[in-house]
Amino acid sequence: MNDSRNKPSPTVSKGSAEVDTGSETSHRERKSGGGMLKKLKSRRSQSVEWPVVTEDELRQLGSDITPDHVLGLRVVTEDYLCKPEDNVYNIDFTRFKIRDLETGSVLFEIAKPPNAGPLDAEEGGGDMDISTGRFVRYQFTPAFLKLRTVGATVEFTVGERPINSFRMIERHYFQGRLLKNFDFDFGFCIPNSRNTCEHIYEFPQLPEDLIRQMVDHPYETRSDSFYFVDNKLIMHNKADYAYNGGL
Repeated sequence: MNDSRNKPSPTVSKGSAEVDTGSETSHRERKSGGGMLKKLKSRRSQSVEWPVVTEDELRQLGSDITPDHVLGLRVVTEDYLCKPEDNVYNIDFTRFKIRDLETGSVLFEIAKPPNAGPLDAEEGGGDMDISTGRFVRYQFTPAFLKLRTVGATVEFTVGERPINSFRMIERHYFQGRLLKNFDFDFGFCIPNSRNTCEHIYEFPQLPEDLIRQMVDHPYETRSDSFYFVDNKLIMHNKADYAYNGGL
């Protein structure tokens, strides 16, 4: 495991026990600087119970890990389930912004300058895994946990190969408890393109006692983000979160 994973940084928060986030939705709107912004809502959780799997069992599958496999995880992973070189499509995330959709206020933004290495924090500060950009540590105020709808805009480039069925599954945990599962389809990406989409996170109201625990135990809220092309795992990012900012 990359030993730079346990570094500090700020980002997105999550909801409560596995709850539907609404039907799968995608629409586009024109960005102020030109181009199109695709808005994505998480696909609705299916009623089927996914077979429980462990991280060790998935590791034995090698390069054959699918979305159905990671949906069976019940705890956050301790290590990455794929290598940076598995990103054969040269997907490179160049900008990430989080905003409160009810007020429009920007909560966090990082951007990667042209021809630069890891992303640089523009607001809020924070460290990333400087070797691969696969780990981020976020810090928010307790008020973040009471937001209802958050937009996470990501900008990314792709290499010379077209990308079909690009999908992200993001799972959030607190002290070993699965809080929320988000499941987004990016759609088709043409070769050598720059793409922008906003993931819409709809959070159910959290119980006050759970909010207090999450505030009192910084960085014990953790997430895995799994990226698939044609149902094959090609990228795995990790993050942890604190909600005690300003205290």
